[in-house]
Amino acid sequence: MSKFSELINQDNLVLVDFYAEWCGPCKMMNPILKDVKSVLKDRVSIIKIDVDKNQGIAAKYQVRGVPTMLLFKSGKQVWRQSGMLKKEELINVITSSY
Repeated sequence: MSKFSELINQDNLVLVDFYAEWCGPCKMMNPILKDVKSVLKDRVSIIKIDVDKNQGIAAKYQVRGVPTMLLFKSGKQVWRQSGMLKKEELINVITSSY
């Protein structure tokens, strides 16, 4: 958990994708997240957290469904959404949080 805290306390934005291996919509988000990263490059870090392997972190952030995405700025949660998102929606959320 302390490593997770270090990751979300970066100066730039950190998008955390809570997912599960068995989740179809989570698999569909993978190419979208890759596209978002290729567009925004160093302006955002994207971290994937498997809820089955990291139940403590998922519980701390009350993740009850996957995919759930949380956006952190300097360790503070600034946005959260469960379910699928389009690339454009995700880019808009991230860029409006700078």
